[in-house]
Amino acid sequence: MQPQQPISPRAATVRTGATDAFEAPDFYQIDDLLTPEQKLVRSAMRTFVKREITPTIDDCAQRGEFPETIVPKFGQIGAFGPTLPVEVGGGGLDQISYGLMMQEIERGDSALRSTVSVQSSLVMYPIWAFGSDEQKAHYLPRLAKGELLGCFGLTEANHGSNPGGMESAFIERSDYYLLNGSKLWITNAPIADIAIVWAKNEQGKIRGLIVERGMEGFSTNDIERKWSLRASRTGELIFQDVKVPKTNMLPDAIGLKAPLQCLDQARYGIAWGAVGAAMDCYETARRYTLERIQFDKPIASFQLVQKKLAEMLTDITKAQLVCWRLGTLKNNDAATTAQISMAKRDNVDMALRVARTCRQLLGGMGITGDYPIMRHMMNLESVITYEGTHDIHLLILGEAITGIGAFK
Repeated sequence: MQPQQPISPRAATVRTGATDAFEAPDFYQIDDLLTPEQKLVRSAMRTFVKREITPTIDDCAQRGEFPETIVPKFGQIGAFGPTLPVEVGGGGLDQISYGLMMQEIERGDSALRSTVSVQSSLVMYPIWAFGSDEQKAHYLPRLAKGELLGCFGLTEANHGSNPGGMESAFIERSDYYLLNGSKLWITNAPIADIAIVWAKNEQGKIRGLIVERGMEGFSTNDIERKWSLRASRTGELIFQDVKVPKTNMLPDAIGLKAPLQCLDQARYGIAWGAVGAAMDCYETARRYTLERIQFDKPIASFQLVQKKLAEMLTDITKAQLVCWRLGTLKNNDAATTAQISMAKRDNVDMALRVARTCRQLLGGMGITGDYPIMRHMMNLESVITYEGTHDIHLLILGEAITGIGAFK
């Protein structure tokens, strides 16, 4: 396996002469708003995706297989924990650079962006934000390198949009916690080495625990026969009297606010990633309409086709601007949960609409594996639901507008 060039400020300094091979709609010249380092990060990840993901992703999706060899490669290029401090194994990048990475990975496939999102935002982030110094030193460098893969156990079979009602719980013993319960719809679950698990203590308070594969009573199952995110492993976490050492509790993760804070990080990346999927669909359809001849001329010459292309470009451009502004706010620690919810909700909705329109422009070819559009469309049906459903994000916005919560 050839070593990957890591994405880092140091790499950016060394490679300032690198050309930017970015190929995508940029109608409002957002490129002019990016720093040289941000452009380099984007270009490096685009090259990585073209080399490591695009050639094989359709076959992986067709077979329903996760390409496990991609994990250490993601680690080598610096895709895991890129915004965390360098001293704990992160890349020290800014939030816009991180967003551009998610955009480029999801141009390849939503399933693989999900894997990276979970590792960075839902596994490494909570250890960094809520963990002890010992936990950070023990886990973060190996997670950053891709030597360990993690998952995030919050959702349960009966508690999706209402995570506060979770039934997973633990009781305290002399030198360990006895954990029981289960988690469902967990990305990376069947192959994860560690799980960040949220469960209630005897007082009903939600706490975070690091559960390692191999602990007695801890098992995982695959969710099979899914038609979306087929290149990702999704499953169930099962805890039957699992003895979790007390040193594995995240000391500063107390209450539901802690996992929701993690979800803000993940939703931010999703907002960018969805734009990447939309751009890939749009570019595929634009090229197709220029090449497809009907009635002795390209179908791109017809008014209805141009209308669809213009509307999609407009929607993608608006989403790009939202991402850039949200990234600027996050760089200044000024982004709110509601702002992140708006971006996640609207950008994913936009991407799904774009995918459906592009599928129509390709006609029958749009449903084949010869083009990525149908794969993106099926993936986005999951993305619009996970990390907060389309309607839950509406209610988050509604509370921000009115000051009145529509749910507990």
